[in-house]
Amino acid sequence: MRHLALAISSIALLGLSACSETSSSSTPPPTASQATAAALRTGSQTDERTCELAVTKQTNNPDVVTLSSDMSQANTEVIIGVGPQRARWRCLVSGGKVAEVMSLTNEGTL
Repeated sequence: MRHLALAISSIALLGLSACSETSSSSTPPPTASQATAAALRTGSQTDERTCELAVTKQTNNPDVVTLSSDMSQANTEVIIGVGPQRARWRCLVSGGKVAEVMSLTNEGTL
């Protein structure tokens, strides 16, 4: 009986160890913020960069970062954060050509 119990526990341990998957070469899953950022950026990097340059020129502030981009058939809408407070600016761009740049900040409350 003792040998039977030992055999059953050995088999159970082998079965459990086979279920464990560990690999040092696998990449970790994206964090929630990385996944959210990727989901908010459907525009091309070229259009995003074009808008970053246009907003930099408009605001005379080189501290800009793309917060989101949304591609559509007509234009890609790129939301840019400016300065340390990341004041929001909207840029419409298509094929590397800017159609519109405007502040989304309510300047009356500043």
